[in-house]
Amino acid sequence: MVYNKSMSNLKQSCPGSREIRSPYPEDIICIFCGTTVEIWSDEVETECPECHRMVNREMKPTCIQWCPAAKECIGAKKFEEIMKHLADKDTNE
Repeated sequence: MVYNKSMSNLKQSCPGSREIRSPYPEDIICIFCGTTVEIWSDEVETECPECHRMVNREMKPTCIQWCPAAKECIGAKKFEEIMKHLADKDTNE
């Protein structure tokens, strides 16, 4: 693979995946009951502690959608979760 040598540099310095590699909490409002819900920057959805429904956060545009090294950079599981969410979102629009 051509990317092997440069992958270690991407993992340390790629700004596009920083929110996923070093997650931080954010507050969003549950669209069902209005409760403030904590969600981490690497999560696509979380359960509202009040009404127990799943709420999604808006995903910002990211290099994960086009970078050939994204899956290795953020990990296969997280990559698949994000790509599934984006595909579902595109289908519903």
